[in-house]
Amino acid sequence: MSNTPSSAEPLLIIFDLDGTVLDTIADLTDAVCEALAENGFAPRSCDEVMSFVGNGVLKLCERALPDGEKTPENIERVYAAFNRSYAAHYADKTRPYPGTDSLLKDLRACGHKLAVLSNKPDPFTRELIDKFYPGLFDFVRGSREGVPRKPDPTAELEIISEAGFLPERCVHVGDSGTDVETAKNAGIKCVACSWGYRSAESLKAAGAKVIVHDMDGLRKIFFANS
Repeated sequence: MSNTPSSAEPLLIIFDLDGTVLDTIADLTDAVCEALAENGFAPRSCDEVMSFVGNGVLKLCERALPDGEKTPENIERVYAAFNRSYAAHYADKTRPYPGTDSLLKDLRACGHKLAVLSNKPDPFTRELIDKFYPGLFDFVRGSREGVPRKPDPTAELEIISEAGFLPERCVHVGDSGTDVETAKNAGIKCVACSWGYRSAESLKAAGAKVIVHDMDGLRKIFFANS
């Protein structure tokens, strides 16, 4: 496919986490609702929380608060409560998307390097990858203090540099406009996934040139030229 590098040589493939390799929305929703209830606010639906994710936990908590209640004090209280709840239940309902494990193993067997880059806090990102995909990723990065979150390309470029790849041999795979913009800012190709938390229409509106709708579609991208 002209929009992605040929897979004849090894690639560095950088995956988003939430909505791309793991379906985390049920645990995120439970933690948001518990944090809101603890602070006297009404719960949010799963669909609402799905629309709030993508820019880190602090922004998630801000978006979850009712209009008129998004004060710094309320955001901080809900954020603290969310972190307590999520730390205790971050993997209760989270599940891999079907076919992800076998795809990752096949990509590694072909010599590709694999990474995860998430706006989820780094400890949660690493714990989830260790639990569901042990040993399958060469680089795992979540949100870290002092490092700008996606769509800023800093963390992505850090991975690319550490891996020793040229940008033209790198691909970002994610389910949101944030991922599309991150790839653009880093100067690498992007494959957008519509099975996550954003629709194909919203991904296209965000500038995605390549959109896949299931894991088989993603597999065909990377093995088309094998």
